[in-house]
Amino acid sequence: MNIGPLNTRCRVEYQVNSTDPTYGTPVTSWALLDELWCGIQDAMPSRAESVRNGLETARNQTRWRARFRNDIDSTMSIVIMRADSVRYQIIGGPAELGNHDGIECMLERYASDG
Repeated sequence: MNIGPLNTRCRVEYQVNSTDPTYGTPVTSWALLDELWCGIQDAMPSRAESVRNGLETARNQTRWRARFRNDIDSTMSIVIMRADSVRYQIIGGPAELGNHDGIECMLERYASDG
């Protein structure tokens, strides 16, 4: 099965939770799982806008594909590596493509105007 062009570099990252040694507050950071080639395709624009805490937000969804692996889940994030890297959260998937040919996820990033 052809899963499409994999012509974009990305990082797959997972959350690391720790405690601040001085204040005892929780600290969340991201650690690298792997860097890999992927294919991305923006979803068609729609009226997927909402108001969060008084700010208008637009939901930018992207379809993400990569070679099959079984160590990626919806708690992770994908960073598309460009001149100005963008972090996406996984909102759908991962789904297997073919017979272990690839995986596909729906990603989302938020852009606020204000």
